[in-house]
Amino acid sequence: MARPTSPQGTLLYAQSGGVTAVINTTAAAVIAEARSRKVKVLAARNGILGALADDLFDTSVLTPAQVRMLAHTPGGAFGSCRVKLKSLEEDRARYEQLLETFRRHDVRWFLYNGGNDSADTALKVSQLAQEYGYPVTCIGVPKTVDNDLAVTDCCPGFGSAAKYTAVSVRECALDVAAMAKTSTKVFVYEAMGRHAGWLAAAAGLAGRGEDEAPHIILFPERAYDEATFLARVKQVVERVGWCVVVASEGIRDADGRFIADAGAAKDAFGHTQLGGVAAHLAGRVQQELGLKVHWTLPDYLQRSARHIASQTDFEQARAVGRKAVQYALKGLNATMPVIRRTADSPYRWKIMPAPLSSIANAEKKMPAEFIRADGYGITDAARRYLQPLIRGEAYPPYARDGLPKYLDLHF
Repeated sequence: MARPTSPQGTLLYAQSGGVTAVINTTAAAVIAEARSRKVKVLAARNGILGALADDLFDTSVLTPAQVRMLAHTPGGAFGSCRVKLKSLEEDRARYEQLLETFRRHDVRWFLYNGGNDSADTALKVSQLAQEYGYPVTCIGVPKTVDNDLAVTDCCPGFGSAAKYTAVSVRECALDVAAMAKTSTKVFVYEAMGRHAGWLAAAAGLAGRGEDEAPHIILFPERAYDEATFLARVKQVVERVGWCVVVASEGIRDADGRFIADAGAAKDAFGHTQLGGVAAHLAGRVQQELGLKVHWTLPDYLQRSARHIASQTDFEQARAVGRKAVQYALKGLNATMPVIRRTADSPYRWKIMPAPLSSIANAEKKMPAEFIRADGYGITDAARRYLQPLIRGEAYPPYARDGLPKYLDLHF
């Protein structure tokens, strides 16, 4: 009986943008799926930078046990970057440099694991390759804790960050409640979310009733008014005895100015560099209301908390990795595997192909029906959407020293 022949060519995988608790789950799925089809996988070091510099890692050296360990390791095992290539005209030299790397290693499939900016890069690479007649299939692989990718129902990485947020807010609320009589009256928690309030909304899962934390959620989708906010804090403290506030980092005033604008600094993607909205709000509460306030900026903690990853998120991160390889080998160029929700209860979903042109540079914000009429909480519709995404625990294995066992590739 004839043995199946291996497809000719190499698959190049790269990670982009802010990493997540489960981006390596996707990476492990890509490697495992490609191996099952006898396809060699190279991983670019530090995202697109590695592809430009021909700094590639041959994943063939990883043992099956290491690939399994990779699946429950947070961060980006191969390195990520915040580098956005410009248009084909402005950055043609670098795009051509990418094609040279592809030719040198016979790369026929390029998988770029990132958000909407990364989808744009993958789309442009596919367009240039077609222009030059180079046979490569480009696939965007979804990832972001912000949950702001268009078309897909949710994004791998979001569910685990959402779970961390809801759990942390519930636990902190119990602490604040215990001390409120003689100590802290207001606690402010800052969640990631530049233009979309998905992570802040996830905090709403921590409580249900009017007097349960979080008592106030501030969304980028609603203009921030300081006087109204301070009045609401005062009311909650008078009624409950304490108040927990969750604020998206990207809340703005009525004129569209970020409340926590760190100045004119921009990151590599051209986004305004934000800083310390929780500190700002806490300062205003203390100054205007005279209440003792504590605040926290979880920052990287919320996106790296693999120790309490969502099982749903883990399964979806693995599924998009597998499908990305399958779509690539089928030649579905300029495509992304996205998540399609088919039922809320019981929760059901499937993976479908979507064109990168519908995803690149687009942004999905919180629907109006997910934000409570007063603008300070989530609705039942939001709960129905969010709850399944944080369900289940995908714990990593633990070592005898009490710490999780994570993979370190030691490049």
